[in-house]
Amino acid sequence: MKINTLKENAMKIERWLTEVRRDFHEHPELGEQEYRTHDKICEYLKAMGIEHRTIFKTGVIADIEGEDKSFTVALRGDIDALPILDKKNVEYASKNKGVCHACGHDAHTTIVLGVAKFFYETGIKPPFNIRLMFQPAEETDGGAKPMIEEGALENVDVVYGLHVDDTIDVGMIGIKYGAMNASSDTLNLTIEGESCHGAYPSRGVDALLIAAHVIVAIQSIVSRNLDARESGVITFGTINGGTQGNIVANKISLTGTLRTLNPEVRERMKRRIKEIVETLPLAFGGRGKVDIKPGYTALINHDKYVDIVKKSANQLFGIESIYEKQLANMGVEDFAYFLEKREGSFFTLGVRNREKNIDVQAHNGGFDIDEKALTNGVMMQILNIYNSK
Repeated sequence: MKINTLKENAMKIERWLTEVRRDFHEHPELGEQEYRTHDKICEYLKAMGIEHRTIFKTGVIADIEGEDKSFTVALRGDIDALPILDKKNVEYASKNKGVCHACGHDAHTTIVLGVAKFFYETGIKPPFNIRLMFQPAEETDGGAKPMIEEGALENVDVVYGLHVDDTIDVGMIGIKYGAMNASSDTLNLTIEGESCHGAYPSRGVDALLIAAHVIVAIQSIVSRNLDARESGVITFGTINGGTQGNIVANKISLTGTLRTLNPEVRERMKRRIKEIVETLPLAFGGRGKVDIKPGYTALINHDKYVDIVKKSANQLFGIESIYEKQLANMGVEDFAYFLEKREGSFFTLGVRNREKNIDVQAHNGGFDIDEKALTNGVMMQILNIYNSK
């Protein structure tokens, strides 16, 4: 597709994109509760004559037939919002008190719908089949995995996703080769000892003292069991136990998180945590056990498709628009599950505009976007489709 043709036709749906995004922004819904959002998505797709079906409770997948029916490109847009009070003084502020699209998923949903709208309005048949995936619950338990289990990626060859980026200006595109987001695991530790009078600690086993040694030992994993060039983070956020200041604690519970960028490092760190928790307390006469609950897997981009995103950004906005990220994000993103099953790329879309005072970080009630980014996102995903084969 000629770039001028793409830009001219994308501009024709700019107002529609803004109206759709603002409607979603006014009516945000939490993960697995996106009933209105689901119905609106289906309403738009039905008006465009696009076949679609419900998947994983409130998700939607839809298919657009292309010239080459043997190749399918999937686009994902997450649809859920956050439990945050919308603090913006705008006409499209959230009408659902305590719920806000403070992470830009309203924009992601709109952009995927915008791709469908572009082909509907122009009558152009895409070069390949397009699978539109509207995913619930990214912010909570992760809707990507159950969508895959229900067949969202059947017959899909390539998958693209994007996320609005408040750290770069509108018109910029962020790319990252290799690992882009971390995996996550929840750590639940229990240290057991034996209580006694605090004046005579030798008569008991101090679970609190053991817990302190366990924390220090676990923190040494990063500095002494990982290569300095590998990435791993262990954080304990809660510690609870004991009954009174003059009683030696007999039980301590700790919760924390483990973040890594490499599956092998992830398994190595989990194994080392287990060894420390189960063996170190024995030296003090106590006991320890750990439950590690798996979270999201690491998001690892495929270089070939990062190259395609880079090519698309260069064609649309020029080489100076590309921000190549050198450091991975230790936060999680469940688009990682799609990239485990299919090749593809996840990239970021600049939405910051300091001249318009649009400069508040995501997951904040004041978060907003420069809505010109909506058209940019639609053009990027369309060009990614054309460049994919």
